[in-house]
Amino acid sequence: MSDHISFSTSPENYRHWRFSLDGEIATLAMDVQEDAGLNEDSRLKLNSYDLGVDIELADCIQRLRFEHPEVKAVVITGGKERIFCAGANIPMLGASSHAFKVNFCKFTNETRLYIEDASENSGIKFLCAANGTCAGGGYELALAADEILLIDDANSAVSLPEVPLLAVLPGTGGLTRVVDKRKVRRDLADFFCTVAEGVKGKRALKWKLVDAIAPKSKWDAAVADRAQALAAQSHRPGGEGVKLESVEPTFEEGTYQYEFVTVKIDEDKRVAELTLRAPDTAQEFSADEIFAQGNNLWALKAFRELDNAILNLRMNHLMVGLVLLKTEGNVEHVLQSDRSLLAAATGENPNWFAVEVLHNMKRVLKRVDVTSRTFVSLIEPTSCWAGSLAELIWAADRSYMLDDVDADTPSQIRLSEINNGSLPMSHGLTRLQAHYFGDDEALQTAMNAGLEGPVEAEDAEDLELVTFVRDEIDYPDEVRLLVEERVAMSPDALTGMEASLRFPGPETMESRIFARLSAWQNWIFIRPNATGEMGALTNYGKPTQPEFDFRRC
Repeated sequence: MSDHISFSTSPENYRHWRFSLDGEIATLAMDVQEDAGLNEDSRLKLNSYDLGVDIELADCIQRLRFEHPEVKAVVITGGKERIFCAGANIPMLGASSHAFKVNFCKFTNETRLYIEDASENSGIKFLCAANGTCAGGGYELALAADEILLIDDANSAVSLPEVPLLAVLPGTGGLTRVVDKRKVRRDLADFFCTVAEGVKGKRALKWKLVDAIAPKSKWDAAVADRAQALAAQSHRPGGEGVKLESVEPTFEEGTYQYEFVTVKIDEDKRVAELTLRAPDTAQEFSADEIFAQGNNLWALKAFRELDNAILNLRMNHLMVGLVLLKTEGNVEHVLQSDRSLLAAATGENPNWFAVEVLHNMKRVLKRVDVTSRTFVSLIEPTSCWAGSLAELIWAADRSYMLDDVDADTPSQIRLSEINNGSLPMSHGLTRLQAHYFGDDEALQTAMNAGLEGPVEAEDAEDLELVTFVRDEIDYPDEVRLLVEERVAMSPDALTGMEASLRFPGPETMESRIFARLSAWQNWIFIRPNATGEMGALTNYGKPTQPEFDFRRC
């Protein structure tokens, strides 16, 4: 892989996707350039994809939501003859480190979940027009759409061949979506997932693996008809969009610098310090004024920067195991931003742009929730832990609050109505509900206190809003010891522990996908049967046959 992976792109720089508009219908044609992979040694044959292909797809979905409110339906199809997508590029996966494989699967999962989120919350309906072979990760992409139309040409099939061919699993939620979303009977799903060649035409339709089939002679008309039918279900408002500008940071001497986010990397200590800054000016905006702010609206720009920072930590700084979360700035400006945004996004006539900003904040915080790093939030006198920023206190694995009696402004936490359900986690709870899981009375008491005014150290400790409150003598030593002890522990054990503890209570399809991803891929990707010298993934495409250890464990 290249030394540094950038997550910033734009349509004029796409190499693998062709984007076109026809009124309220957009088309995304996947036309992967074989010689344009992130790894120069891997050729992306048969519309197979690597991380770079998915970075472009994620960017396009985001731009559809913000820049094209006129689009009501999107057709995702193959840009090559007789092939939709052969899935993730196997040579790329085989040559990648374990950490890259897991983070690659996580990012592709998030991208497909964003497609589903765009359908549910933005009214953009998606049709996967599988114009040829639809295998592995290609079928997983199809599963994210509202409908799947498969060409019926006696050759094209849908398949999830990872188990028989590679001794791994569909790493982008394939198994979960087949039974949870498409309601495929589990014995049929068992057959489907163990037959490398997949299922074609009428059988795929009968088993609910696709929603419709069409012969080549009627293909274009079938695609158009189904896209129009999906568009008719949309509530998209039309009108002018908001162009998204790049959030690519500067990087000098171990520091990522954005406008509202700073990330300082200490590779030797395996620690990063991530600071978010409140807006510099008052944020009391009407819905029209929020729209006029556009790309520069703090609630949009700051959270897009946070998103980019988290992705950089994930993929470009694998040795960093612990992230210290800090905030700074004017508390009232954050609370004003939250109030204005919620007022514009809710009510009888919600402003579509405000709604999209709110959902973007939700998605970014979900990205933090499933990131395999230890997060520790530090609440200090110079902090700005208010409203939407305060979500990160409870996204963190621990929180430490400094009780400095000599500070001009004491450490404090402020809440807003945005903390009361607007930014749910992947399992449907708010972060405060997860924090107080099983104690609704304590949750309501803390919520009321945070809405009424500043919650300072003594009250935060009584309300159990934070993990520990410490005075100016003990605070620095306890934080230092936490950092030293945490980074000395096994990262594998910590990843498993944190992923298990962050999501108490109920499950959704989304949370199950990530829970299974963490368990399956972290385990199966390092098993000799898959990635050992004679493993199936290692030997894929070679004349040698895999050799399995047949003991079940």
